[in-house]
Parts: sequence; C-alpha cells; structure tokens
Amino acid sequence: MSEQQELIAQVLRSIDLLGVVTNALLGAAVARQFNLDPVGFAIISMISALGGGAIRDVLLNQTPIALTDGAYLGCALVASGLAFLVRFEGRRWRQVFPYVDALALGAWAVAGTQKALLTGISPLPAVLLGVLTAVGGGAVRDVMLGQVPSIFRRSELYATAALAGALVYLLLREVVGPYSAPGGVLVGAGVCLLARRLGWVLPTEPAILVPQIRGKAINRFRRRG
Repeated sequence: MSEQQELIAQVLRSIDLLGVVTNALLGAAVARQFNLDPVGFAIISMISALGGGAIRDVLLNQTPIALTDGAYLGCALVASGLAFLVRFEGRRWRQVFPYVDALALGAWAVAGTQKALLTGISPLPAVLLGVLTAVGGGAVRDVMLGQVPSIFRRSELYATAALAGALVYLLLREVVGPYSAPGGVLVGAGVCLLARRLGWVLPTEPAILVPQIRGKAINRFRRRG
C-alpha cells in the first residue's frame, strides 16, 4: 500500500470512528426520550453506533470489527456515558451535528462497500452492504424501542444518500482508484445535507397515477350516488 493510499485509509478510519461517536450520541438522544437508565443508554448507543457494521461483518462471515478493534467499542461507550451525564442541546449543537452526521453517513456507506468488495462480493451486493452499514444500526435501534425504523418512514433521504455515496464510490473506483473513497463520502454527505436543507423526501405513492386513480374513483362514486 502506497503512502497516499495509507493516508486515505487513515482518514476514512478517523471519519468512521467519528461516525461511531456521532451515532452513539444520536442513540443516546433517543434513549433519553424514552427515559432509559444508564444500561439502556449504553445498549441503545452501542446498537446505534455499531449495529450496521456488525450486521455487515456477520453477513460477510467475518468477526465484527467492534470485537477486534477496541477503538470502536471504546468510542461508543465513552460517547454514551458522556451523553448520559451531559445534555447535548443548544443552537451550536444543532448547527454542527448535521454536518458530522452526514459525513459519517457517507464514510460508512463507502467503508461498507469497500470492505464487501475486498471479500470478492459482486458490486450490487457490495453497494447494498454499504447502505446497510450506514443505516442498519439506527434501524435495529428503532425496532428495539418498538418503533418503525425511521428510514422506512417519510423522512429525509438518509438511506438514499448512503446509496448515492456507495454508487459514486463504485463508479469512481475503476477510474481514480484509491481516490474514489473521498468522492463517495462527499457525495453521500452532500445528498444528506441537501435533503435536510431542502426537505427532500421520497414519495409514499406514485405522484402521477394515484391522483388519476383517485379522481376516477371519486367520479364513479358520485355517479352511483
């Protein structure tokens, strides 16, 4: 591995760990809404921060990285403990958090796709595993708390942003090699931030066909009436 490739790998790992901290804090915020005790805080935070990567690694028949690299579990535990003791609130927190969260989303999507490809998996499953890495922990967290996962509800393009980042990484990989990773991270983060700022959401029903079907049904009902 060249020095440039090693530098990029280190940067991605740093962003990956930043994502662990961010999602642990996000999980802790959800735990606070449910008035959980310190044990609940720790479990929900760790699931939120490490769940997606753990599911990916199990599907790849590998030991989850959280069990082999102590930095991941350590970051999740420290963040959950800190969030239990200190309320992260205020205008400055609300301004900074979305950027960190979006950057972590893009990094996880790229890292998950990259790791899957290195095991010899074909591109499409690798991209799906990248998306799973980015959103899996939050989905498991929501299920544990008896909620429909937020990625399945009408919300900003979180999973879609992860998919965009993973696909861009995959496309650039054949062109620019190791430099494709930063491109995928930036695209994933950018789509996530734009969706939040502009209120982009996926439709819950066909935008063109449904109004026409509804109109026909209403007209039939009126004629029968």
